[in-house]
Order: sequence, then structure tokens, then C-alpha cells
Amino acid sequence: MKIEKYNQRILAVLGTVGVIFIIVALIAFISITIMEHNRYNDDDIETGILSDEKIEELQKENKREQVISFRQPRLIDTLNSTYIIPVSHKTLDEQEDIMGLLNSYGAASKYEASDSRYSNEIYGTYNNVIIYNPKNEISKKLFNERVNFERIQSEYFSEDIYLLMNIAKDDTYKDGVINLKDYKSLYIYSLKTENLQNIGIEGMDVFDYKFLNETNDLIIRFGVDKNDDGTYNEYNEPTIIKKYNLETRILTDIVDESIRLELQKTLEGSQK
Repeated sequence: MKIEKYNQRILAVLGTVGVIFIIVALIAFISITIMEHNRYNDDDIETGILSDEKIEELQKENKREQVISFRQPRLIDTLNSTYIIPVSHKTLDEQEDIMGLLNSYGAASKYEASDSRYSNEIYGTYNNVIIYNPKNEISKKLFNERVNFERIQSEYFSEDIYLLMNIAKDDTYKDGVINLKDYKSLYIYSLKTENLQNIGIEGMDVFDYKFLNETNDLIIRFGVDKNDDGTYNEYNEPTIIKKYNLETRILTDIVDESIRLELQKTLEGSQK
């Protein structure tokens, strides 16, 4: 009898501890969920830049809804002390009269680059890039047109450093903004030659890209907009794959057309 009562007490204690543990875990889970929700709220969603049509409407009233905002400079070339300053934008709560300039300040972040082959990426909501050299106090912008992009990739080679940006510049989706839903093309800037290359195919979207190992060749996947709605949907629309050489600037197929047709026929069941 005593052993039975003892066991009951032990079970009661263990049950109480278990309930307390579950309650604490539930509270912790709810707290983390709330924190994550606050961290990634609607204010952090990439809104894109306004379409040309919307800009024309605002200009008629001498108004603006978006203003430029500078991000922290990033050191990308230690040897030549070259920085990039990403240019972002903010959408105002209310339209304002176009007047004056904004004063924006940013502190440099320490980033060491080496001569070995590797990549570095920064993410945000950007509409331009400033190339800045503090030694000679020279700064220049890369784009003279209205563009939108979310990533700046620095690719380091022994002989050069390249900046890669997948950019939208037209409201192909016709939703009133230029953002990542629109067709994008790949821009590549050489710090050595100061040349800017643009790789794209009319009516297609640059979906992703990657350098082949130990080469200057890029593998690029283009999204095919099958339903012609101005945007590429990765879930039900296909991609094609091509190779681009930085030196020759030539875009070529990787998979032969005959192989592509054979694969399609096999998929359709028309080739036995």
C-alpha cells in the first residue's frame, strides 16, 4: 500500500512537471512566433519603384512618393580602396512636393577582400550603385535609368572584380510598380575596365545564374513566360539554360536543340 501511494505521488509530481514544461514551451513558441512576425512585417516587403505611368501622373502635380536612401558603404577592393554604396529607396506615407535634396549619412563597414576566387552578396531594395574611391574622392553611379534590384553580388577573380545585379527596368507585369515580378536582365560591371554588360533575352526573365568552376563562364537560367502575362512563374513555367562568356560576351546554348526535342518527346510519351 505504501509503495502504491509513493508511486502515485511520483506520477503526480512528474505529471505536474510535464504540464509546466509544456506551458513554458508553448509560451516560448508563441513569443518567438510574434518576434519573427514583427521582424518580417509588411514594412519589410520589397515594394519596387513606381512605374513610368505613375511617375508621369506625379510629375504633373510636382509630387513624389519615393525618395532615395543610401546604405552603408562596402569595401570590395582592399588593394585599391574601392567601395560600393548601394542606393535604396523609401516609399513615403504621403505624397510630398518635389523640392530640395535629402541629407543621408552612412558609416563604412569593414570588409576585407582578397585576391582568391570567391563571392560575396548583399541584399536589400536597390535602385542604383555608387562606385566610390576615397583616395581620389571620385564617385560615380552605375545606372542612368530607373531600375530595381535586390542583390549585389561581388565575384572575385585573380585579374578582376565583377559586380552582378539582376535588374528589372520595365513594368512588364503592368501592376504599377517596377519590381522583381517583372522581367529581369543580368548586369555585370567590371571594376578593372569600368564596363557594364547587360545580358538578357527579349520576353524572358533571368531566373538565376552561377559561374562555372575555374572559368569566366556564367550559367544562366532564363524563365519562359508561357502565358505572356509579363511575369515568370517558377511553379508552372519552364526555364532554358545558356552559357555566357565574360570575355567574348557571347551567349550560347548548353543543351543541343536535338537533345531538347528528344527530352520533350520522351516526356510527352511520343518517342518510344
